[in-house]
Amino acid sequence: MDSPETEKRSEVFAVVPSYNHAPFVEECLRSIIAQSLPPKKLLVIDDGSTDGSPAIIERVLKECSFDCELIARENRGLCSTLNEAFAISDGNYFAYLGSDDLWLPDFLREQTRLLNDRPNAVLAFSHAYVIDEQDRITDSTDEWSEFADGDLRPLLLRGIVFSSPGVLYRRTALERLRWNEDARLEDYEMYLKLSGAGEFARNPKILCAWRRHEVNASANLPSMFPEMLAAQERVARDLGISPDELRSTQAQMKFAAAENFVRHGYRREASKLFMQNLGGASSISQIVSTAFRLAVPESLFQWNRRRKQDRAVQRLGSIHEVMKTPSDR
Repeated sequence: MDSPETEKRSEVFAVVPSYNHAPFVEECLRSIIAQSLPPKKLLVIDDGSTDGSPAIIERVLKECSFDCELIARENRGLCSTLNEAFAISDGNYFAYLGSDDLWLPDFLREQTRLLNDRPNAVLAFSHAYVIDEQDRITDSTDEWSEFADGDLRPLLLRGIVFSSPGVLYRRTALERLRWNEDARLEDYEMYLKLSGAGEFARNPKILCAWRRHEVNASANLPSMFPEMLAAQERVARDLGISPDELRSTQAQMKFAAAENFVRHGYRREASKLFMQNLGGASSISQIVSTAFRLAVPESLFQWNRRRKQDRAVQRLGSIHEVMKTPSDR
């Protein structure tokens, strides 16, 4: 564990790529300003917002007690923004937080400690609360998967991905890489590339909040899923994955995705994935289970989903309540 003197010397360069999140960006920035281990610098790049976000950012940054900067310019896209930020960054660690997401108060302290203790790790990741537009906690990723620790490539190739707000990168691991500016999913392809460079260090705690709403790219499965497949195809050769291995892996991933499509209401797409990728099923029981889900009426699925969200809100409350609660250090 780091000494208090070491913890005071943060080596994290923190970035907020901001785009049309005026209702949320102040909360995002304040979650960074309130970190128990503040970053070395906070850089906010507003990517051509048209909703007044830059004025909000300027006002909040005036209250920041550490080095901070706002760059406001025309729209270039998220991956271009991340490449721009990384090119001018310094320090040992690099992290970015979407302008609608939040870090819990000990995020940087926890993840910095973890990477300090894991010199072979290229990044540290954590679980996340899922919040809505009203800041209610509707889910948490620790109830989805425990994830692995160390080698995450097998899970990544199955389409199982942790939430980007929980990631702290070792800066040296990114120096020879860049975010693909032609990709719509900035994080998935980068994770695949990094899986060949070192370990992924898992923090089992919930250290951030990922906001899910209608404009999230990740909320649109029919557009997101082909992007994941395309990312695999782009990096397969560099990762030593043969064409036959990739075809087999993608068949399994497509069949498993059918269940996820059903869960989110995309039944037509789910049926197509199910019928075209039966060879990707791991067992007869998986086929039967997925077929049963396809047969369940959509209204019942939606009712069950709302019920689970309501129960989560009753149990977990608001993210503001969580942010005020001291965590173990």
